[in-house]
Amino acid sequence: MTRLGLEGRVALVTGATRGLGLATARKLCASGCRVYLNYAHSEDDARAAVDSLAGLPGTATALRTDVARPEGVQEAIRQVAEEHGALDVFVHNTSALRPMPATGLDLDAFRAGLEVSLLPLLSAAPALAGAMAEGTGRIVAVSSTGAGRVVPGYAALGLAKAALESFVRYLAVELAARGIAVNAVSTAKLDKGDDTLRPEAVQALAARTPAGRLTVPADVADAIALLCTDEAAWIHGQVLTVDGGLGLRA
Repeated sequence: MTRLGLEGRVALVTGATRGLGLATARKLCASGCRVYLNYAHSEDDARAAVDSLAGLPGTATALRTDVARPEGVQEAIRQVAEEHGALDVFVHNTSALRPMPATGLDLDAFRAGLEVSLLPLLSAAPALAGAMAEGTGRIVAVSSTGAGRVVPGYAALGLAKAALESFVRYLAVELAARGIAVNAVSTAKLDKGDDTLRPEAVQALAARTPAGRLTVPADVADAIALLCTDEAAWIHGQVLTVDGGLGLRA
């Protein structure tokens, strides 16, 4: 395992009991972090997620809060910071996809999706400014290529992700002087190993990807961990695309 110099650091990952969130928690835990896995609903999923990280160099603790509520995400940050003195890493991973075209946006559904995708980081910002460790503080938001490119049916979430990337830049400027780096990672369709993608869709996307396969959650988790290292301290307000080169295709 590659050593990243993250041993002993405290991380809070939202939406961390499955998919990309769990892959991120696993990478940070494997790097020696004390990781808090945020979740909102399923106790069974939370227990299974924590159990799956047993035996790694770091520690894993489930933390139930609804980060879509401003008081929920703020309380989670305060709780972790009070227990450890400071928070080193905050990964914002929550989102909700409700397919709809730009000419047929369901405004209620759009607002609900925006609250899940954007508001947790907006609400967390004041608490993070006071809780994060100077010098080692890292905030990483998970975005998608749909923020800058048109994906059929992706209008609602694409708008939310574009707003998220804009907020990352504003937050990065305000927190840089405190030694806190704020960035985002962006990716295309993920192969999560389930049946949400048709086999022919997987083959078509893999054929278009220069690296020869679809992106998997672990690929993105690796990039998130790299942004949390000391060597990434001078990277501020950037969006790192992790897609195996898929976005380079015309």
